[in-house]
Amino acid sequence: MTDSPLPPLNALRSFEATARLGGVGRAAEALHVTHGAISRQLRLLEDHLGVGLFERDGRGLRLTRAGDSLQAACAGAFGQIREAVTALQRQQRPEALVLGCSGSILARWMIPRLQALQADLPQLALHWSAQDGSFTDAQQALDAVLLLAQPPWPRGWQVRELAPERVGVVVSPQHPAAARLRQHPPSALLGETVLHTTSRPQAWPAWADAHGLDPARLQLGSGFEHLYYLLEAAVAGLGVAIAPEPLVADELAAGRLLAPWGFGATGGFWVLATPEGATDPRVDALATWLAAQLARN
Repeated sequence: MTDSPLPPLNALRSFEATARLGGVGRAAEALHVTHGAISRQLRLLEDHLGVGLFERDGRGLRLTRAGDSLQAACAGAFGQIREAVTALQRQQRPEALVLGCSGSILARWMIPRLQALQADLPQLALHWSAQDGSFTDAQQALDAVLLLAQPPWPRGWQVRELAPERVGVVVSPQHPAAARLRQHPPSALLGETVLHTTSRPQAWPAWADAHGLDPARLQLGSGFEHLYYLLEAAVAGLGVAIAPEPLVADELAAGRLLAPWGFGATGGFWVLATPEGATDPRVDALATWLAAQLARN
């Protein structure tokens, strides 16, 4: 009796990521490939098995009975592999908690607070890992990740909500439009060219919608790959920007930036996320500390 050949590993990985994260787009982002590449791997897997694994559910996908069965097997297998890899990595760094976050959060919010963190949690040794994106496979190998994200939360993660995300328009007091913006309603912004970031392309349209403005009337100026550079440009007086409140709190307090219309909730959260099933009391202590810091802004 011979063993049945297994499907290609890439096809199984694509299926597992799609089922776990709830969509082809999220799977493509997590695996750093294109939407089309994931779709091709899913078709290849279905052809290999001779059975459908997904069916359309409105704009999304829903697992079939066969898909549910395979997803359960893949979740267990890939979960064991991740746990083994994580355990091996921890053997090389047994004392440090590896924490991921975006470079912008690390540079603008965490680094200025590291001294306070070390004073409040002296037994917590941290190793920082700059990680862009949200809930990616690379982040699964870390002990925890600090994110700005919106629910629903994907499967495979334990998510601790720390604080609601609030964003607002910010401008240097030296910018020529600063005084006019402070004296007029948000519609005054439609006459200005705004700075934007490719890492959060929906930030400005969402803000415009929330203030009853037509996003199509926004005039986009210089674009930056990361939020950190965007805010440095704003502080330098090069334009009007949009940012999460905690990332500009220090500049607002020092008068280097102004927020003419304050900050509003986006529906997202600051979260501290860990791979599902991981237990580490240091993460709970860190989450409590981070939530207290965010509450001060």
